[in-house]
Amino acid sequence: MAINSLSDLLAEGVEGRGVLVRSDLNVPLDDNGNITDPGRIIASVPTLKALAEAGAKVVVTAHLGRPKGEPDPKFSLAPVAAALSEQLGRHVQLAGDVVGTDALARAEGLTDGDVLLLENIRFDARETSKDDAERLALAKALAGLVEGADGTPGAFVSDGFGVVHRKQASVYDVATLLPHYAGTLVATEVKVLEQLTSAGERPYAVVLGGSKVSDKLAVIENLATKADSIVIGGGMCFTFLAAQGVSVGSSLLQEEMLDTCRHLLEKYGDVIHLPVDIVAADRFAADANTETVAADQIPDGKMGLDIGPESVKRFAALLSNAKTVFWNGPMGVFEFEAFAAGTKGVAEAIIGATGKGAFSVVGGGDSAAAVRLLGLPEDGFSHISTGGGASLEYLEGKTLPGIDVLES
Repeated sequence: MAINSLSDLLAEGVEGRGVLVRSDLNVPLDDNGNITDPGRIIASVPTLKALAEAGAKVVVTAHLGRPKGEPDPKFSLAPVAAALSEQLGRHVQLAGDVVGTDALARAEGLTDGDVLLLENIRFDARETSKDDAERLALAKALAGLVEGADGTPGAFVSDGFGVVHRKQASVYDVATLLPHYAGTLVATEVKVLEQLTSAGERPYAVVLGGSKVSDKLAVIENLATKADSIVIGGGMCFTFLAAQGVSVGSSLLQEEMLDTCRHLLEKYGDVIHLPVDIVAADRFAADANTETVAADQIPDGKMGLDIGPESVKRFAALLSNAKTVFWNGPMGVFEFEAFAAGTKGVAEAIIGATGKGAFSVVGGGDSAAAVRLLGLPEDGFSHISTGGGASLEYLEGKTLPGIDVLES
């Protein structure tokens, strides 16, 4: 069954109607509570703007960080409300609670085109409860905030792609209670991922980084039969190198994954490509002493924190001819300048391929953060996903509850 879209809802008319939007506003904050990367806020604007301009009474729900099911000032959405107001060009109210007296009073007082942001949804333990009845009770309270004065139901727009792989009250259960639609962001993300899993243009290259093989195992297994090449960097490459019998010094290593990596290399050795050189350091620090060594000659007591220049050159050669590219995970500790060259070099190779007509997708999370931190042009990629975990689960072939419920 097809998913109803935001344009379907707008065509029905939303003037004076309450619309609950689940956005993904989970942005990183520094120690002073300042937003360091507003990417997700910016990505949420098109849907919210369209609804507000069409006269809807918009109630937004979102989370920030991982509070433990109760209010915590450190995770308040106050800085998000301010940034969202600036991006939308209209005042965004912030409720002092999730579905309490302040949220209810503010929701009742909304006029056409107003936007209300509820306080962090994860301040309510029912949001992430494994108990269906508890989640449903919260979902009913959320739905009540957009109910008309005459009892007519509001509508629900799912626009937080970063959470659609979670069966949570504001993502899944509320969609079972209200007419539901995919927001602009979610619809775009699903379309892009469908393109990556269907018969896209070849050669198809996959670039995987990050720290743990276990996090990417299912993606490797699922895409190894579809991709022409899978390039592996980041901390996870050391478990693959160790599986070949190479000493990796004190580099990150998942010993319990060695047999799995050995099996993957035996089965997909012609598809999987590992680094040939490594930037090694004596400690995990921005000012550590570094040396570039062959991947099979990492000294004892030293750890690999980035792929080396020869690896970048080889990976770039593979990527330069690709027609479809999916990238998830940095090649090294890009937050430290000494270990950022691998990630930057590979990203620039993807940008080059995109410039020659390739369809390129950055799979959210640290990869998206790296693009911004390293000053790379965001429009150099076809698409930058807002949801790393959701993207990976989709590419693993898993059912995403927050998408599945929109189809019912």
